[in-house]
Amino acid sequence: MSKAPDNTRSLGPARRVLAALAALAALAVLGLLSACATTPPANQDNLCEIFEEYPEWYDDARRSERRWGTPIAIQMAFVRQESAFRAGAKPERRRFLGIFPGRRPSSAEGYAQAQDPAWADYRRATGRRFASRGDMEDALDFIGWYNDVSHRRLGLARNNAYDLYLAYHEGHGGYSRRSWADKPRLRQIASRVDELSLRYQRQLASCEDALRCRRWYQFWPFCR
Repeated sequence: MSKAPDNTRSLGPARRVLAALAALAALAVLGLLSACATTPPANQDNLCEIFEEYPEWYDDARRSERRWGTPIAIQMAFVRQESAFRAGAKPERRRFLGIFPGRRPSSAEGYAQAQDPAWADYRRATGRRFASRGDMEDALDFIGWYNDVSHRRLGLARNNAYDLYLAYHEGHGGYSRRSWADKPRLRQIASRVDELSLRYQRQLASCEDALRCRRWYQFWPFCR
């Protein structure tokens, strides 16, 4: 009785070829995803132009405002300062000996530059287990949630962009300890965020009606 042919030797190279093809396919998918990633708005100084380019961001910001109370203009000013509207933004790596890339100074990531502990608290508190820091809707909801905690714990007004940003940057404990008091650079940035939010608010007043009623099925008074 003859034995069946032994094909085990030929399987090794075949498996290696399949593994190589799978790796190439994975790289291609990653490349496509990177190419499809949202690019930052062309004009980040004008909120109406930002929302004209990405109207879904207006919807995301409005939902966050309704849920948590942080005005749309303040949310967007935070994102502009934190990430310049880059979904994959991370702090630059430190340099070892001025040449070799080292660790990043923090775990901040995404549009809102939320760090790992705060992001974990947010997902736990809101039940949004699959929220992504690279998704604008989730990032704006995080900003609204964090500012709501600042409002309740620290007594900060929901439209006080300056102090809300200090608490956002330093954490609630750091804000209470006035860790920002000896950081003139941080206070300058907070002032810039405040000024930007006021400018964004003035701009939004001129285009929000159109943003609310932009879809064919949205018409007055149902889109107010």
